[in-house]
Amino acid sequence: MTKVTLVIASLLLVLALVAGAGAQVVGSSNVSGTNESSNQTTGNATDLTNAGSPLDAAFENNASHTNLTPIPSFAANIGLELIAGNFTSPMMVASPDDGTGRLFVVDQIGLVKIVDPNGTVLPEPFLDLRDKLVGLSPTYDERGLLSIAFHPDFKTNGKVYAFYSAPLRPEAPEGWSCTNHISEFQVDPENPNTVNMTSEKVLMYIDKPYQNHNGGQLAFSPADGYLYISLGDGGKANDVGNGHTPGIGNAQDLTKIYGKILRIDVDSTATGGMPQPTMTAAANQTGNASVNRTENPPEPTWTTFAGSLYGIPSDNPFVGTQPEILDTYAYTAVPAEIYAYGFRNPAYMAFDSGGNNTLFVADAGQNLFEEVDVVLNGGNYGWHIREGTHCFDPNATTAPGASCNITGLQGEPLIGPIFEGGHDLGVVVVGGNVYRGTADVGLQGRYLFGYWSDSRTVGNGTLLAATPPTGWAEGALPQTAASLTPEENAMWDAQMVNITARNNETLGAFLRGFGEDTSQDMYVLTNDVGGPDNATSTGKLWKIVPPTAVTPAPTTMTPAVAHTPARNQTQNMTRNMTQNMTQNQTGAMTGGQGMGAGATLPFSLSLPDPAGKIMEVLLSTETSIPLEESPAFGNFTLFTGLLQSTGVAARLEGPGPYTVFAPTDAAFDKMDPGTRESVLNGSANSTEIVLYHIVNGSYTLDGLRNASTLRTLQGGNLTVNATGPAVMVNNATVAIPELPADNGVIQGIDTVLLPSGT
Repeated sequence: MTKVTLVIASLLLVLALVAGAGAQVVGSSNVSGTNESSNQTTGNATDLTNAGSPLDAAFENNASHTNLTPIPSFAANIGLELIAGNFTSPMMVASPDDGTGRLFVVDQIGLVKIVDPNGTVLPEPFLDLRDKLVGLSPTYDERGLLSIAFHPDFKTNGKVYAFYSAPLRPEAPEGWSCTNHISEFQVDPENPNTVNMTSEKVLMYIDKPYQNHNGGQLAFSPADGYLYISLGDGGKANDVGNGHTPGIGNAQDLTKIYGKILRIDVDSTATGGMPQPTMTAAANQTGNASVNRTENPPEPTWTTFAGSLYGIPSDNPFVGTQPEILDTYAYTAVPAEIYAYGFRNPAYMAFDSGGNNTLFVADAGQNLFEEVDVVLNGGNYGWHIREGTHCFDPNATTAPGASCNITGLQGEPLIGPIFEGGHDLGVVVVGGNVYRGTADVGLQGRYLFGYWSDSRTVGNGTLLAATPPTGWAEGALPQTAASLTPEENAMWDAQMVNITARNNETLGAFLRGFGEDTSQDMYVLTNDVGGPDNATSTGKLWKIVPPTAVTPAPTTMTPAVAHTPARNQTQNMTRNMTQNMTQNQTGAMTGGQGMGAGATLPFSLSLPDPAGKIMEVLLSTETSIPLEESPAFGNFTLFTGLLQSTGVAARLEGPGPYTVFAPTDAAFDKMDPGTRESVLNGSANSTEIVLYHIVNGSYTLDGLRNASTLRTLQGGNLTVNATGPAVMVNNATVAIPELPADNGVIQGIDTVLLPSGT
């Protein structure tokens, strides 16, 4: 496998959640045009896309850049207090208004655990769906138990709802990935800390062609009491592939439930006086196992139980009046459950617990742009005509499309995001909440969210705070998207949040989710390995608390009003200088890639990239270092991410121990001589280039033989403080050479971890 192939393959594993591009098109208020990819036309329409806003993300130098605009009067500093740990892959935390003060942590592996008011995790799960889940990939998977929602009257009726990925049902198309269940459960009347597993009622079966883009969020609106359900576009990338409507994709196909936000009434079976389309009837999904299924199945691939297990609100946008059924649509009726549409992977969704209970959805983007939307009844949020504010061409996804519409297939406006971010901050936006808590009054009214990480293999998540524009009055938002104005949908200023205990803008872990308690204080969920690996327990629950040990913030750039290369360079330089130059002055680096929370390393960053040839080294040596796309332990791309994010090599200024992870001299020896000489730039060998990835901590050989230790360290690296030949550790071969240091520079270079059989 070539280096190029490996990098692309590795990135695609992330880009399954993130993956292709959008383009900035500045539209006037009366724009008409065509989109060749969807054959749609537009008439005159108000432009709600936010394209051309001074706050949208930029595409420059073949990369996307976030327009961070700190608020001068607001210091984005927080503290994080560890509440509980030993979870695997925590997705969210919820707390019902039942007077108990319990927190319920949803773990992707199929468990919901209770944390009591004293911070003790109860040993018995509240909900255990592990035996009902589809098999999950431990290194990375978007399926699993994705969310729960407590009924607004949970205190008296004990009802709780779950969204989880079950094995593919017999009625589904052959070769598809899973069938998602939206189910109702009731608490055991004899034990309020457990669910009665025999009480399950499946409200919806939703077949999925791919493992990614599930959406997966459930939330009850504090305003109307209805249950909202977020569904992704079906998976893969670009809204194309098996089960995707040709030409227009699923998210713009109103006859499909994929790429939508649904709204149902779990307290009624009334359907708003509208006959239900036959596609949603259970009878329509029986006896189809022998049907000749195609890439675009001839009948809907979901079963819902409207009229028997739940009802449909009468003011859902397609109740009473169905839109025109276009030839480009897959079917002949629009599901009445649809509330809003045009989403790629709305994996995070939450209502503001204050104000007028606005619905916020974080929609994971393709290659270039991430977005957060304020979602209104009947709104079209653009995918895959647009990715955020930018045009999107599914046939050319590495750069923004040249042009596109500002309306959907029905002539309705496409609604742009209130936040749009580039991948300079990381990959995959993680939605949060508008802060309404009491721990930090400075956060009040601001939307707290973040990025999952800047790598699939190294947890390095970030937190952000978005401030609404002056004069933005959420209480004045219209009831439906049809009445929305550009002023009401204006973009928000966003800035990085500094975690003061770490004095860093990164978590040093993967950001998995957020949540609120009944006092409206917010929580953050993290883990260290990224995937739902049952053998690990690095997941943690943190509470946002007032900042501690706050140091004066360095001078930052003045908010810019136009996209220019200089502006984005200034932003990136400000962030890097804040994190790196200040650390050099103090002689210590805190946090960072691959390091545990609060870790401090005795080294500073210096020495520019030798001859600017680091990436040439990587491209040239990969064939000598065979790696699977997802090796069991370790990954060559761990340190490539470090090199790309810092742009520097490192000189050690302390006794160690250190972890060294780099190409071997043997790999350099196998390079083409002409390439090798230009890369080495006169150096004798690779040890003089000093390409390595460093993490904190030390592990003995006996410790490394422990499989649990290795899995816990996955996504970090292994520090070896011993000398000796290669040793076998389960299925991974770990080569351990001497690691002497001369004037602070490591002279011996460790080899990568090679999974058995590669």
